[in-house]
Amino acid sequence: MSSFIIEGGHPLKGNIIPQGAKNEALEVICAVLLTPEKVTIHNIPDILDVNNLIQLLQSLGVKVERLSANSYTFQADEIRLDYMRTKEFIRKSGSLRGSVMIVGPLVARFGQAQFPKPGGDKIGRRRLDTHFTGIQKLGAEFTYDPLHQIYDIKAEKLTGTYMLLDEASVTGTANILMSAVFAEGKTTIYNAACEPYLQQLCDMLNNMGARISGIGSNLLTIEGVRELKGTTHSILPDMIEVGSFIGMAAMTGSDLLIKNTGYDKLGIIPDSFRRLGITVEKQGDDIHIPPHDSYEIETFIDGSIMTISDAPWPGLTPDLLSVFLIVATQAVGSVLIHQKMFESRLFFVDKLIDMGAQIILCDPHRATVIGLGNRYKLRCSTMVSPDIRAGIAMLIAAMSAEGTSQIQNIDQIDRGYQCIDQRLNAIGAHISRQ
Repeated sequence: MSSFIIEGGHPLKGNIIPQGAKNEALEVICAVLLTPEKVTIHNIPDILDVNNLIQLLQSLGVKVERLSANSYTFQADEIRLDYMRTKEFIRKSGSLRGSVMIVGPLVARFGQAQFPKPGGDKIGRRRLDTHFTGIQKLGAEFTYDPLHQIYDIKAEKLTGTYMLLDEASVTGTANILMSAVFAEGKTTIYNAACEPYLQQLCDMLNNMGARISGIGSNLLTIEGVRELKGTTHSILPDMIEVGSFIGMAAMTGSDLLIKNTGYDKLGIIPDSFRRLGITVEKQGDDIHIPPHDSYEIETFIDGSIMTISDAPWPGLTPDLLSVFLIVATQAVGSVLIHQKMFESRLFFVDKLIDMGAQIILCDPHRATVIGLGNRYKLRCSTMVSPDIRAGIAMLIAAMSAEGTSQIQNIDQIDRGYQCIDQRLNAIGAHISRQ
């Protein structure tokens, strides 16, 4: 099990460029299965989850060419459908939750798919009902083998229909959307997710010949087409990494310029950090975080404690709540962090409490943070990363703590953050990999 050894107390100084968006990459890479023509995608992050998905597609028969460090071409003109029935496919796809999004394209184009019960982060229940119910409404039939935990999906014909999703699932919307592009007639998806990742996927599909309207809203309309062609697509900067760098800079008293952030696609993320008292300066498409001796959490107008909670876009993404929580530990004031979506995502706070943070875990979804206001630095500690987002929060905590900390199971961090140790060391961090 690989580890990070972090010597705390070193502020960062300089420029850093965010990687391409992990969540968008997983969606648009799956979309290459919808056409036999060549698709070129730029700004693909070099991270475990994305690399594992690319390897899975190669095993399915997709021809992959790496043009540069972050640019690839994909051509799905000779798909091996029989590979889905192999133990190797079940093992590979079962270990990567994002690979569930190959189901929609495969069913749409080939009328069949097979998929094991997926793995991924240990952050609570992450059901697939929204994915499967939506694809079923288009005409697919699902069977489940509980002994081998495998789903088998078949569809002789997909037909457009109206559907109201039970939750605004990002990956669920993407999967249904990719199924619907070939469905005969019109498909209407209400309560669709509308994150920038989905907007990017819709734009890419339209450039390939799909007919999708309502992009950016929670009501998508898809007019089915017979085929899609190739295209070239560029992935947005990763908003989660941008937010992680904002919090990291403030908590370590750093002077940091975050370059090429895709600011107009960040939604309320910058303002949410401002509510914690952090100075976030927009400079064109860049963000400057000046050195902070301290930062003070706002209260609501009536003086009550500030609450920061996740919500479907354009609300605050749940992937950043772990960062907000750790950053609040060194602020002046108190805040309630309310993680609504996943009931296990806050369980890593016991490690932060061991480091000296004042946090009350109210229940699986809520934690109250009493900021130390830099009066007391966090203590070094040994930790184990349970998931990607908790892992980056632990890294931020260790970078601000006194002494040398260790984070184990850093494969979880590598799943979502490209060469994070090398990039941070280049601007002043002291992180070694073991």
